[in-house]
Amino acid sequence: MLDDRDVERVLVLAAHPDDIDFGAAGTVATWTEAGIEVSYCLVTDGDAGGFDPAVPRSEIGGIRRAEQSAAAAHVGVRQLYWLGYPDGRLAASMELRRDISRVIRQVRPQRMVIPSPERDWARLAPSHPDHLEAGEAAMRAIYPDARNPFAHPELLEAEGLKEWTVPETWLSPTAAPNHAVDVTEVFERKIAALLSHESQTGHLPELREHVVSMLEGNAARFDLGAGRMAEVFRVVDTR
Repeated sequence: MLDDRDVERVLVLAAHPDDIDFGAAGTVATWTEAGIEVSYCLVTDGDAGGFDPAVPRSEIGGIRRAEQSAAAAHVGVRQLYWLGYPDGRLAASMELRRDISRVIRQVRPQRMVIPSPERDWARLAPSHPDHLEAGEAAMRAIYPDARNPFAHPELLEAEGLKEWTVPETWLSPTAAPNHAVDVTEVFERKIAALLSHESQTGHLPELREHVVSMLEGNAARFDLGAGRMAEVFRVVDTR
């Protein structure tokens, strides 16, 4: 596994606004505090989300973009890439692979965080079909597309984006984590990020308690000690 001191840039990809903040915002905060440049890639605007029927559906995408930008700022992220695919209808298409490869070649990260393309049969909610498709497309972009100068030739020929190999990929959410990051000291920043998604979390009065329980369970699973909180990942060598 790469030492954080050897990582200059991280690209975090998610299907929807708020996915990153539930799964990895605390970890992102630890990275930005250490001087690592973190960028986000959002595959959809989350236009099928929300809980208030009084809000016009045509406004949801813009609302959720603004919420995600505010959430990102709480954990030190300023650069967000939006791919604009329709929420709820993702497929790991060649077009999506190309668009993710483009962002990889632009950011040139040493580490990526992506959703697992494998379904978790014990907890279906993290295995939203959009998560699975975004994860599959991202992994195909990581290998073999982004590193192959002959894949999506328009990226090189028309846009001047040279190939890039992502050495390490972290899966989140995942049913089989092999690594935990202690986020106890940055927990309030994670909560602030989550609360920025008011269209998604404004109707959840017990959100804080739920997140604490989840993170403490993660920490206990990895024997981090009483009172600690952690986010968990499956780290994969993708060199």
